[in-house]
Amino acid sequence: MPKQAGSSRLTIPDWNAMDRPREKFMQKGASALSDAELVAILLRSGTRDESAVDVAKRLLVSCDNRLNMLAEMSLQQLTKITGVGPVKALTLQAAFELGARCRAEKVVARKKIRNSEDIRELMYGRLAHLKYEEFWTIYVNKNAAILTEEKIGKGGLDHTTVDIRLILQKAVEINATGLFLCHNHPTGNVRPSADDIKLTNKIKDAAAIFNIAVIDHIIIGKENYFSFHGESLL
Repeated sequence: MPKQAGSSRLTIPDWNAMDRPREKFMQKGASALSDAELVAILLRSGTRDESAVDVAKRLLVSCDNRLNMLAEMSLQQLTKITGVGPVKALTLQAAFELGARCRAEKVVARKKIRNSEDIRELMYGRLAHLKYEEFWTIYVNKNAAILTEEKIGKGGLDHTTVDIRLILQKAVEINATGLFLCHNHPTGNVRPSADDIKLTNKIKDAAAIFNIAVIDHIIIGKENYFSFHGESLL
């Protein structure tokens, strides 16, 4: 985009080659770029008066410069930002979704659950940005290898109905020796409720009858998570 007549403002093509996001990426790698520069690469272009980096900076300011908040923005919210149309908004959402799937795939590729962070990585993309609660069970064998993941319940903003019999039926069916429980809190507050604690203990007691261990219960929020095991509640 050429400079406007009588204007001293530089657009991206006028910048030094090493300061342009794409060229900088190719020469120095992704880690050398700021969040705004990486977002600008996805946007590809700016507006008549702003470069893609300028639009990216405004976009980040609109979500307090927090990438997790940017990842949660809807198409409608994104397209309210001047310079971000439907195609650019979809590109951003696709990039965040691929990132979440990549994190989950790495856990699956290892085939073993090492700690609560692995559960968070496995389930974050599925749960963190939902507007309602879902409850999942991850079944493992004695070597902590993942056998399968099952969605057990789906509910509203702060409640999910969970049938303990379905959890144990599946565990016995596939010869699981351990369970990781996982659900999300759409409100963002990951502290367990009294009902969360009560349900966890019920599942733990029922599973013990079949010599199946409830290893941890992870509550996922938009930016963080809570581990029952890590907080000595299991």
